[in-house]
Order: sequence, then C-alpha cells, then structure tokens
Amino acid sequence: MTTFPAGPRRVLVTGGTGFVGRSIVRELVERGHTVYAGSRGGEALPGARGITLDVTDPGSVLRAVGEAEPDAVIHLVGIIEETGSQTFQRVHVEGTRHVLAATPRGARFLHMSALGADEASASRYSATKGQAERLVHDSGLEWTIFRPSLIFGVGDDFFGRVLRDLVTAAPVVPMIGDGSFPFRPVSVEDVALAFAGALEKPETAGQTYALTGPEEYTFRELLEQEQRALGQKRPIVPVPLALMNVAVPLMQVLPHPPITRDQYVMLKAGNTAPNEPARTVFGLPMHRLRDRLPEILRRSSSAH
Repeated sequence: MTTFPAGPRRVLVTGGTGFVGRSIVRELVERGHTVYAGSRGGEALPGARGITLDVTDPGSVLRAVGEAEPDAVIHLVGIIEETGSQTFQRVHVEGTRHVLAATPRGARFLHMSALGADEASASRYSATKGQAERLVHDSGLEWTIFRPSLIFGVGDDFFGRVLRDLVTAAPVVPMIGDGSFPFRPVSVEDVALAFAGALEKPETAGQTYALTGPEEYTFRELLEQEQRALGQKRPIVPVPLALMNVAVPLMQVLPHPPITRDQYVMLKAGNTAPNEPARTVFGLPMHRLRDRLPEILRRSSSAH
C-alpha cells in the first residue's frame, strides 16, 4: 500500500537546473506542486525555489532535504562523461546512495536511469546506472524508475551540438561502422510528462518504464535527419569498426576526445525499446524528432 499523499506536493528535484530538470520543474510548477530545484549553484527557476545540492556530498544532500522537507524526490543527476573527480561511480552510485539515505521514509522517489542500465555492462556509464537502480530497488521507498533513450529538445547536447558538429566539421560525414545501430529518441517534453504523471499515479510505484519516442532510427538515419534539418547533403563515409577499435583508445590522450570509450561501447550497442507501456500509462503525445530538429538546431546555433 502506497503512503504518499494525493494532490500538490513538496517536490525536490536533484539536477533541477539541467536540460531535463528544467522541463520537469516547469511541468511540476504548472501542475501546482511546490518545487525545489536542486543544483550545485542553487539557481532559482520560474515558479521554483533554487536550493544548493551536490549529490556527491552527503552533508549537502542532508541540508537540502532538511530545507525542502519534500514528500517526493525526483533524482535526475547524472553525467555522460567523467571529468576529474566527477566519476560515474561517484555521481551515479554514491550520489544516488546519498540521496536515498536522506529521502524521508514514506516519500515518493522517482529515479532517472537510462536504457541499457546493467551492472554487467562493459560500459562504465551503463554499469553504474545499473548499480544505482539496485540501490533504488533496495531502498524501501515508493520508487519508480525511468529509462530514457536519447532525449531531444531545445538545449540538448547530443542533437544540438555533438551530432551537429559531426555532420558540419568536414566535407564528409564520418560514420562508425555501417551505421546500423538502432535508436529511439524521446522528446524532453514526453519525459517531463512521464515524471510528473508518476506523482499522480500510485499504481506506478515499484515499476520501471522505458521512455522512448514514436520512431526508431539507425545511426545513419540520424546523421541523415541532422543533415536534412541543416539543409546540407554531404557524403557519409563509413569508418570500419576494426579501425575505430584502434582509434578510440588513442583518442583518449586528447584533452577532449571526440568520443570516449564508454560512448563508443554504448553507440555500438544501440539504444532502443518499445514505447509501451509508458506511452499509454502517462498519456504521452510522442513528439517526433523530425518535427523538432529544425528548431533545436536553429536555437542551438543562435546560442553559440
């Protein structure tokens, strides 16, 4: 039997000022919740109070939870690349452990994981996401876990920067292998609706949902979509996996390698899953990447 209250809640969002966090905070505010956006800088957002929160510091987490007094916690903090002391283990695993320990018993806990989360994965990103999921499962809280695919929207890093740079940096577009790896991108608006909707649906407690969009693309098709949205047509040149297997480790000596070992492992694995039952459970509109990509690229270009 669930114990969390119905109606408006006091919600603490870790990573509340990030790309996904801003959309979730906006949706929660519109639904009448009292929202605390946690971040290391403590930045306030429209309708939400900013609160200083560093998940790698258990004292910081305890202070933030003590100030917010939440009856729901949405844990979003994650990294896609390790930098200095910000390692996957420290952020994904220890950070989640700190947030779970500080969350009041009886509170609702919504957790951002990722498709492919698996403790046995060769990718440290996916392995630590899997370890974090196990901590959530064992927490004794009323939890729901979400596993999104690539998330697109205005301000996203992958479609708005990484893929754009890949298709515009040279006269030809390099493609890893035959480009057949499958992806099912999901809009940030659909992700926000799912998280906010879970607070209103007690039956989602104890469930794990894949969050994917309405259309599946191969990596080659994503490159083609990106080019089409930019109004360009450059030749796509496959780079054999045997060459990539040698080149990627060598790239790691660069200050900012174009692709990390982890990203390479995850890319070859693909990132897709059916969009049910999340689409039906949360009534998601299923925005299409092809419809949104021109705006994403136009606004990302103006921001740079």
